[in-house]
Amino acid sequence: MKIDLTETNSSKINSALVQARRDIGTPAIGMVLTLVIVTDEENAYDALKSANDASHEHPSRIIVVIKRVSRSPRSRRDARLDAEVRVGADAGTGETVVLRLHGELVDHAQSVVLPLLLPDAPVVVWWPEGAPADLAGDPLGALGQRRIADTYAAEDPLAALGARAAAYAPGDTDLSWTRITPWRSMLAAALDQQPVKVTSATVEGEEDNPSCELLAMWLADRLGAPVRRTTSTGPGLTSVRLESKDGSIVLGRADGALATLCMPGQPDRSVALKRRDTAELLAEELRRLDPDNTYESALKFGVTRLSPSEPAQTQAPAPAEPEAPAAPEAKPRASRKAAAK
Repeated sequence: MKIDLTETNSSKINSALVQARRDIGTPAIGMVLTLVIVTDEENAYDALKSANDASHEHPSRIIVVIKRVSRSPRSRRDARLDAEVRVGADAGTGETVVLRLHGELVDHAQSVVLPLLLPDAPVVVWWPEGAPADLAGDPLGALGQRRIADTYAAEDPLAALGARAAAYAPGDTDLSWTRITPWRSMLAAALDQQPVKVTSATVEGEEDNPSCELLAMWLADRLGAPVRRTTSTGPGLTSVRLESKDGSIVLGRADGALATLCMPGQPDRSVALKRRDTAELLAEELRRLDPDNTYESALKFGVTRLSPSEPAQTQAPAPAEPEAPAAPEAKPRASRKAAAK
């Protein structure tokens, strides 16, 4: 069921939700949280589709906040709220409210969202793109116990990581961190099987991929060993290599689906390590609403590594072999050419 409301308010939206539930006989007590999605028209469809898919595991009230850009001074002064209420098959396993804010109301979105939150239920705020630098300091972010961003969607992902670390608050998280959960689990299991002392590590993946940076920070933080970051053509993360005096542990994934785990003294084995879609990542994040201390530790460990003022700590580069000067080599080559003539 869909109900369109033009030039409305929060009270009328709540009444429409109650009436729609009565009409189709759907109670609200089965919903476990409120998911607030802050996005734009361009990304609203994909974000809502992912949220609806995730709602099969986490029935919730989904509130989509779309801030419409006003092009003229007159329209920027006129505050207007349009809404679309979806209940039943059109809203996954919960219910959905799509809010379109116009004019001055764009700067006061929290006043519209607050009356629509489920009572006595946790609130999660998700920015599919365009997340503020300070998630907890944002008026909408302040409503949530959990705040989800995605630095992969940022224009400069590495700078966004630094901003996340500087403004981190308990409850903040990042889908770029969620993407490496299978990698972290696989590497931890490999070290459980072979408890070696890792002397160095290498993380290889796409350039400007924050998941690669976060994995490198996590390894450096947990292992206390230098970690080198190298680039590849992808897709995403392609390999992690852990060096020790007993040999190398290598987890490589060239095709984005199937990885190979190589360990000293054991045959190579194939492991499923496919790239997951946004709905799976979101569902994983909604399973926990407490602060992620491991993410916090890895993120803050990387602050100095992202700082250009301390290049020695930046991603722990491997020592480079000395190169022969170019000038002395040019003369012998020239003399050999002359001798050949």
